[in-house]
This record gives sequence, structure tokens and C-alpha cells, in this order.
Amino acid sequence: MERGDLNKRIVVVDDDPSVQEVTRAYLEKDGYLVYLASTAAEGLAICERVKPGLVVLDLMLPDRPGEAVAKEIRSRSDVPILMLTAKASEDERVGGLALGADDYLTKPFSPRELVARVRAILRRTQGTEVPLVESLSFDGGALLIDTVAHEVRVRGQPVELTPNEYRLLATLARYPGRVYSRFELISHVQGYDYEGYERTIDAHVKNLRKKIEPDPRHPRYVETIFGVGYRLARRLGEP
Repeated sequence: MERGDLNKRIVVVDDDPSVQEVTRAYLEKDGYLVYLASTAAEGLAICERVKPGLVVLDLMLPDRPGEAVAKEIRSRSDVPILMLTAKASEDERVGGLALGADDYLTKPFSPRELVARVRAILRRTQGTEVPLVESLSFDGGALLIDTVAHEVRVRGQPVELTPNEYRLLATLARYPGRVYSRFELISHVQGYDYEGYERTIDAHVKNLRKKIEPDPRHPRYVETIFGVGYRLARRLGEP
């Protein structure tokens, strides 16, 4: 299988046979190779074996909570995760995205929408957009963003960011000092207007700060502009 075909591999982890059947039918019709799992253990094993391009993950599994599965997947890989669940409250959606998921679709869902979400996620995460420069350096090199390898280093140490966290930081880093509204940031991160976007972006910013800030409680890099949004501090730009 060619390297490009790896992104066509999708693991669906859901214990509902009807959901498995309709999800596989629509995804395979769109050209994807689908692997099905009914339990968390089975899903993790398949992910480890086939190295999928995307995981569709139900949060209500018989052996482990889907949130725990998402956390374990994210600790091993930055593979995109589309959470598929009957949990519909805003708190649950935001919580899922804060765990590192790339999108969240509630049941009952339209199979056509699911396919559209999968396409959108893969376009964002596997895109070939040419960066403005190969690397961005801030704070005397303390914060370094490699835009080709999609890697971030803080004080020389690599930092593992989720795809959403990386896109958030890369967006802010393109124009240090420019204030981005939450709506603008969710468009860059999620690719469309997401319901509950303000809290979603806040969750991503909180997680990003934990990973790159010397003191997340007093951010040096990602500044909050109250009533507007966020920016990367202008003082960090190299002369």
C-alpha cells in the first residue's frame, strides 16, 4: 500500500452493530478502508496494528470509557479522532475536544455528515499547504516552531501537541501581536463554525499553555485579550 493510502485507513470503535454497518457502508463508498471494533481493547489493538489515518470513537463502550481510550490514543499518536456519541451536552462536547479529539458528532447522526466531517478532518490534518517559512523562532529561540515537520520545541525540548493545539499555535505565530477572535481561531482549528466554539477554543488554549508556558497561570506566550480573543505576545518576535 502506498504511503498516501495510509490516510484512507479508518478505525471505527463502536459497540452498536447498526452504527458499525452504516458507518462502514458510507465510508467505504467514499473510498476508505474501514476496520471495525466493538470494544476499547479491540480498538486500541487495531490502531496499533494498522496505523490508521483517522479514528471514529464512541464514548460509551462496554469495557472502558471512550474518554480514556481517546487519552490513550493521544498519548501514543497524533492520529485524528472523531468522537461519535449520544452524549450531547456542551460540557461533554468541550470535554471531549479538550482530550485531544479533532471533532465531535452526536447520535443520531447523518452518515453523509459523518463522511463530510471525516473529509474535512483529513484535509486539515494531512494537508500539504506550503508554510510561509520553514521555522518560526520566538523569545530568543526558547519557543521554536518547525512548520515543515510540524514540531514544536520549548527551551530545546520537543513538545507533543495535538493537531488542534499545533494549528492553534501556528495560526497565532504567523502574526505575533495580532489579536484573533475565538471565531477566527475555531475556523482555523476546526475548519468551520463549531457550536460552542468559545469554550472549545478556551479549552485548547488552556491545554496549549500547559505544554509551552513557563508558568501557565501567568502566560508569557499566548495572551488573553479580554472581550476579544487571543494573541501571541508581540514582544516575542525576533528582530
